[in-house]
Amino acid sequence: MAQPGLRPFLPADAPTLAALFRASVEELAADDYSDDQREAWVSAADDEAEFGARLAGALTIVALVDGEIAGFASLKDNTLFDMLYVRPDLARQGVGTALADAVEKLAGARKTQKLTVEAADSARDFFAARGYIGQSRNTVTMNGEWLGNTTMVKELAAPAAGSTH
Repeated sequence: MAQPGLRPFLPADAPTLAALFRASVEELAADDYSDDQREAWVSAADDEAEFGARLAGALTIVALVDGEIAGFASLKDNTLFDMLYVRPDLARQGVGTALADAVEKLAGARKTQKLTVEAADSARDFFAARGYIGQSRNTVTMNGEWLGNTTMVKELAAPAAGSTH
């Protein structure tokens, strides 16, 4: 697959990204979370306006493959890798990697030295392979369900002296 194109989030993307979020959680997290846990997780997108506001409140990037939305990622407060979701039919084809590369590059350009992610169990290996180190195991409650995740941190390289990037 060719390298996905990247662009900023647009408010009109919210319904498509909410549907992608739901599909990604339902399919890609099925081995790590029960049906009830995944249902509680995807409820975060039930209110598309609120979901869109969350995306707009962060630096959200959208990946495109063949002109169609393939995934998205968001950087919150320049220090939290808040969301990373890929369309299930395009999982493990470089979309997540392209999005993560972009988020890390943008965070670094904003002088962020340490990037944190609350990695779902289904994403922990992905982030570990990118150099994120587990700090703590967490249990969060969503709509009455307990879900586990791992706080992971990555030290970002300081920009080279005199760098114009």
